[in-house]
Amino acid sequence: MEVVLPADLRQDASVAKRRHADLCRQKRVFDARSRIIGGDTEAWNSQVHDQKIREATERARHETFATEMRQNDKITCILEDRERRDRKTLCRATNDFQQSFQRPETRREFDLSDPLSLKKALPARQSDNDIRNTISGMQKFMGEDLNFRERKKFQEEQNREWSLQQQREWERARAHQKCAEDLYLQTKLKFDETARHLQTLESNARRAVCAAVKEFNRNQAIESQERKKQEKKQEEEDNLAEISSLLHGDLLSENPQQAASSFGPHRVIPGRWKGMSQEQLEQVHLTQKQQVLEKLKLQEEECQRDMDWDQRRIQKAREDLMYERQMQRHQRDLRRALDSSNRSLARQQCLQKKHMDEVSTNQLTGDYFTQFNTSSR
Repeated sequence: MEVVLPADLRQDASVAKRRHADLCRQKRVFDARSRIIGGDTEAWNSQVHDQKIREATERARHETFATEMRQNDKITCILEDRERRDRKTLCRATNDFQQSFQRPETRREFDLSDPLSLKKALPARQSDNDIRNTISGMQKFMGEDLNFRERKKFQEEQNREWSLQQQREWERARAHQKCAEDLYLQTKLKFDETARHLQTLESNARRAVCAAVKEFNRNQAIESQERKKQEKKQEEEDNLAEISSLLHGDLLSENPQQAASSFGPHRVIPGRWKGMSQEQLEQVHLTQKQQVLEKLKLQEEECQRDMDWDQRRIQKAREDLMYERQMQRHQRDLRRALDSSNRSLARQQCLQKKHMDEVSTNQLTGDYFTQFNTSSR
């Protein structure tokens, strides 16, 4: 199957138009009444008119192209201006950033080429205790100790004070250590009591949850048994109703006017059946109504049962969620208390360790000065 394109349709229309024009021209040329000797004026006029139309169409097309070119030139100029402004803005932003954040004094190697480095430098020696007075600097020499006696007396007094201070600090450290041990024992006993209390609460909660689940399962079993009893009772009633209907029917009672078929109670013999009686019609309507009512009742019971189950499930989920949140809050409080106690113990241990390090350092310093004094003597 070939697909017809719009170009094919236009070409066919042009060919048909040309054929029609040729046929009209033949009629005019070969018609003796309307023909002029030597030429066809109507055809010439038609050709002139077509030429003018083509020229006007070509002129309009050129004007359209010119308009589009002018529009494109305007758009190109606007885009070039925008690009020029963007480039200028980028250069200005780059210069501002360099002036603000890339100045020469912020470079890492600026101190190597700083013209004010000599003005900023410190003198060779500021005092006798200047740490820059090394051996190679030759700013301070050994043997210039002019306060030897005062310094020695001050060292002896300082050693005595250090010894007394070490004794006091040792006694204070022992007292602190004993207090820390007592506090640690009390804290440990408190934590054990809290853990035992939490374990008791958790066991009670688990016991309550197990009891609730057990009670719920018992209620479910009772409801299931009751439902089975009701279904069995309903089935027995339906069977008795069916047996009674068969016993009192026309088939078993041998009614001579019966018209029921042997294929079933719902079938009749066409040659004997005279139509349903009014009682039968009423019975049918009544049965239908009862069925409708029973169906509605069953639907209502099922809907009510579903609602009860949904409410119980929602209540159970809400209780579990509340219990879980309560346990989380309790555990979070316990964890906070434990963290606070651990931080306090860690802080005390750090202080105690620092104090012991200072005591040991002071003792080593005192021993060193004692040996030094002994060797000096």
